[in-house]
Amino acid sequence: MMEKITVVKVGGKIVEDELSLNQLLTDFNKIEGNKILVHGGGRSATKLAERLGVETKMVDGRRITDDAMLEVVTMVYGGLVNKRIVAALQARGINALGMTGADMNILLSDKRPVKTVDYGWVGDVKQANGGALAKLIGEDVVPVIAPLTHDGMGHILNTNADTMAGETAKALAQYFDVTLVYCFEKEGVLRDENDDNSVIPAIDRELYATLKEEGIVVGGMIPKLDNSFATLDAGVKEVIITKASNLCDLTRGTHIIG
Repeated sequence: MMEKITVVKVGGKIVEDELSLNQLLTDFNKIEGNKILVHGGGRSATKLAERLGVETKMVDGRRITDDAMLEVVTMVYGGLVNKRIVAALQARGINALGMTGADMNILLSDKRPVKTVDYGWVGDVKQANGGALAKLIGEDVVPVIAPLTHDGMGHILNTNADTMAGETAKALAQYFDVTLVYCFEKEGVLRDENDDNSVIPAIDRELYATLKEEGIVVGGMIPKLDNSFATLDAGVKEVIITKASNLCDLTRGTHIIG
């Protein structure tokens, strides 16, 4: 029987607020067994860019990562945000190790090709190294992964944290019984975005298609759910979308059913 592991992805809004981050890490500490944390940090990057006089350019909510912005996101994601989390986990007795996809070659990406928009130094994950992560976890290390990958040719690439969490979970599925948890600000996937009590407790593919047709699932939730079903297809045992404060009670939120 495989050991269990929980891969937790948490958005920038949560890790950038001291109170919500501290609560998240206290709850993360209570998760039994092996675990990995994948984090965002976009707002911090925007703030530092402004202080440095680097213009933030967005297209459809996605950051354009030119040469100057790449320096900012590398500093913020791989440095400031990541090391704050690592230090806070160490203070809680967790042997955390801050990483990007370049470290130990854990996540390799292709630079996104230019179609209608040139996103610059942005990566689409093509390979995750589950074996390298499994070795670290076997030494009781808790990886804390920043949303940066590399292309194998010396370039760092800004990479979507949801995708990184999903690819990490898939790569670990041959070594562990994997639960993937997407934490964000809502209680789960909602039927009514203005009603936190309208959580949909479980979504299978049939219901997902209906929710899209009805316009209930829109925008950024669509790639999150697409990622969720893809990870289940690749052997991940369980995917949960929930509020960060529910991390100690994973019966709550929305459970994705393959």
